[in-house]
Amino acid sequence: MAVSQETARDRVGLGWRAELAAGILSNLARIDVLEVIADDYYGASRAGIAALRSLARQIPVSLHGVGMGLASTIPAEPRRLHAMARLMQAVQAESWSEHLSFVRAGGIEIGHLAAPPRTPHSAAGAIANIALATRIVGSAPLMENIATLVQPPASTMDEAEWVAQIIHGAQVPLLLDLHNLYANAVNAGESPQELLLRLPLDRVGAVHLSGGHWIAAPDGGQRLLDDHLHDVPPEVFALLTVLARHAPQPLKVIVERDGNYPSFEHVLGQLELARAALRAGRAA
Repeated sequence: MAVSQETARDRVGLGWRAELAAGILSNLARIDVLEVIADDYYGASRAGIAALRSLARQIPVSLHGVGMGLASTIPAEPRRLHAMARLMQAVQAESWSEHLSFVRAGGIEIGHLAAPPRTPHSAAGAIANIALATRIVGSAPLMENIATLVQPPASTMDEAEWVAQIIHGAQVPLLLDLHNLYANAVNAGESPQELLLRLPLDRVGAVHLSGGHWIAAPDGGQRLLDDHLHDVPPEVFALLTVLARHAPQPLKVIVERDGNYPSFEHVLGQLELARAALRAGRAA
């Protein structure tokens, strides 16, 4: 599919949060795109949907799901998929995404994006669920790599090959969360850049940037927790530069912040740092 000159460029935007709404609406000219948590709107009133639709008329909006649990051998719930389909239609969002995670098993909701065992069996389950989601919603999701403090037990594949098998098998774009990648690599004692370069970078359609903090590990060391409460660290901006150097396609970059909010000028400064990282990679 041809990409228009208008959209064939890198874009940098922000995750929509109520606490940031005033700053966002006052600075739309400095934001290229917004990402909205879809689950917050599945049961929204008509007025709430109308407000989101109005926002989408002013700036491109993507919907981001958190509760489907598509990376599972358990079939995805059609009810959740139909809710996304209705919201996509009502808002006319430009795209939607979900996580390579499971969130329930045996009828129990665990309330967390959990990493399944990285095996061919779980990859096949994810591919089947993504196919079902694509049929019901009417468009393919971007699928996001998730953070995990420990390597998933019973895994027979490493993260890069497991993610690649799903992305290629399902024929969907990758939503590459660079802080998740960075945290997983340092927690496993691996090189973040080497992990990045083993992923299918030609399939990256969007990028998440966020921050985290170090917590104590049972072995007396430390692990990096992805919490979305801190600034994007320099190491993650450096990974964005590497990505921009190796991925020629336009990238949509979203800065995520879920609390501990600084001034909105500071938030906009994080977007400018992302633009600078992209420019550095493109120039190289």
